Amino acid sequence: MSAANVDVELEVDVTTSTAQLLVDSRCSLGEGILWCDRRNVLYWTDILAGHLWRHDLDSNRSQYWQLPAALGCLALATDGRLLLGLAKGLYATDPEAALQQDELPLQLLCPVETDDAHTRINDGRVDRHGNFVFGTKSEYADGRRAGRYYQWSTAHGLRPLPLPLAAIPNAICFSPQGERIYFCDSPDGRLLSAPYSAANAHTGQVEVFATLAEPGIEPDGAVVDDDGHLWNAHWGAGRVMRYTDNGDVVAQVLLPASHASCCVLGRDALYITSARIGLDDAALAQQPLAGAVFKLPLHGVSARVDRVQLP
Repeated sequence: MSAANVDVELEVDVTTSTAQLLVDSRCSLGEGILWCDRRNVLYWTDILAGHLWRHDLDSNRSQYWQLPAALGCLALATDGRLLLGLAKGLYATDPEAALQQDELPLQLLCPVETDDAHTRINDGRVDRHGNFVFGTKSEYADGRRAGRYYQWSTAHGLRPLPLPLAAIPNAICFSPQGERIYFCDSPDGRLLSAPYSAANAHTGQVEVFATLAEPGIEPDGAVVDDDGHLWNAHWGAGRVMRYTDNGDVVAQVLLPASHASCCVLGRDALYITSARIGLDDAALAQQPLAGAVFKLPLHGVSARVDRVQLP
């Protein structure tokens, strides 16, 4: 696969669109957005606040629940529940049964790295075979790469993936047939890929998929559409890029918030989370919608909705 460099002044002719405000959620660190096709609902997390957000696209109503720890990622389950990746464990919950409640009942599925106080669960996504794949973030003061990647399923429990250690694992997603995993260590500035065996929790040789050339711009959350194109949020650049399966940029989506953090494809639309963390008062004055969720109507672009089976 070829590596594609993305410069501030794009050297390729790409389609440019601008996303518009959907929910002014003012998240400190909005992330992990999902679309539920059964309910036409969005879920996402404000990681450091420990908030699970829900937005009903039909009624245009939003709400959130307070959780007892940082919520790094989440996944749809086959039975309508959600899997939550809290700081030190995977949990099951049913927000649809708690729409009138302030708290969510949590069922522990699997503890994660409880022997290391300086890591926590970060990005994660269901693979094409119903396993949940996620990474842990290093919170060591020296920024060392202490984070690891895992696969979890009801059938096999927690299994480590043989991928390089990471400081901030992100962009986890899968090719349409599930034979390839995409991921990154955000500070490294590169999107990576590798052959992936869901059955064996095994990965092959890691390759560079695309390189972000601008200083301070990092790859963040990503999703792959049914055509095999990867959509990646560029933290610090206020945009989402669409790459072909060869790593070439074919489109960019701009938003009025520099810290674009994650994206998902829903019914005829792209949804994007953003963050306020790290922005000073002057930057926030220029970006009053930082931390919001944005929407770009799309036609002819779709993505499969994958779900994990819970016990």
